Amino acid sequence: MATYVLVHGGHHGGWCYQKVARLLRAAGHEVYAPTLTGLGDRRHLLSPEVDLEMHVADVVNLLVYEDLHDVILAGHSYGGMVITGAADQARERIRELVYLDAAHPRNGESLADVAVQIMEVCRDWVREIDGVELVTWPQTLDPAFFGVTDPADSAWMRARLHLHPWRCYTQKLQLTDEAAVRRLPRTDIDCAPRLGEFDDRRKAERREADRAWEIDTGHDLMVTEPEKLAEMLLRLA
Repeated sequence: MATYVLVHGGHHGGWCYQKVARLLRAAGHEVYAPTLTGLGDRRHLLSPEVDLEMHVADVVNLLVYEDLHDVILAGHSYGGMVITGAADQARERIRELVYLDAAHPRNGESLADVAVQIMEVCRDWVREIDGVELVTWPQTLDPAFFGVTDPADSAWMRARLHLHPWRCYTQKLQLTDEAAVRRLPRTDIDCAPRLGEFDDRRKAERREADRAWEIDTGHDLMVTEPEKLAEMLLRLA
């Protein structure tokens, strides 16, 4: 039996992994899909203090308090920032890092540094609501923006997507031992339509991965292609 921890991306919550988690559990594995503070079922905890560091702590505390070891730790999109930070703090608990069409940050970088173009657009839509700076760009609440077009999936997502704290995207990741994090086994699972958009750095990161797979689908591959994603994750078990 393998242990999977699946970390969602911006504006999402642990809910987005429902289909994949069901398939992994049916195969006999243990699955955790935490929701990061201030989002999804934890949106009532939203405050000005929510940032990348807090989200890293969410995942590290899950690993510690559930006493998880030999974990396959996956992160989608912004979740790549979170799992990189968690791996730095809990390397001994992690078997493999899996980046699901995700950010690959280096020490001292924020998501705004890694995904410059889209973050510049988001910056123009930052508004303070109840004392919290949130990304209010309408596209981030539209399932089609994440490549989801099925009417049932779209309706399900639209009811759950939420404004995301801007501090999460601008806070720089601080790693104590970046080299050790990069030595962990790593799998990249990317969405095929986006491969042509990769810059030289991102192409190099993909080449350096222990495994580099792709799925011909939109950004939210856990929603649009859960069977294919689950099959790939099961290979790692």
